[in-house]
Amino acid sequence: MKAETWVFAACTIFFVLVTPAYWVITDYSSNTDGPDWTGTSALTMTTLLTLMVTVYLGFHVNRMDPRPEDRKDAEIADGAGELGFFPPSSYWPFGLALSAGLMGLALAFFYSWLILIAAAALLVTIGGLLFEYYTGQNAQQS
Repeated sequence: MKAETWVFAACTIFFVLVTPAYWVITDYSSNTDGPDWTGTSALTMTTLLTLMVTVYLGFHVNRMDPRPEDRKDAEIADGAGELGFFPPSSYWPFGLALSAGLMGLALAFFYSWLILIAAAALLVTIGGLLFEYYTGQNAQQS
């Protein structure tokens, strides 16, 4: 976690330096009166978000047991073992993407009948994705 903390700290320092520079540059180089407030506020929010992640990681790095990549004396074998659960192939994400795209089109053109069809398709595909491991060949044995 120390490496991640330093990466976000470097990003925070970068945005702390860039945000006022952007404000000054847009103030003097634009043809309109005053700086570009949209870009300045976006950079300010980005600075605050990276600072928030840096502080969070900084607090938790001292409270956690060090991971193998955080220790100087770690060996490659220390990182061995189960990495997590990786699901088998599934068609539900494809169906979910199609139904979400259909919902986007229905909302863009505001076809009420198509919104109802897309909402039903979304409910079916979300349910299929959520309950994929409770039925069929991928059902988990307890």
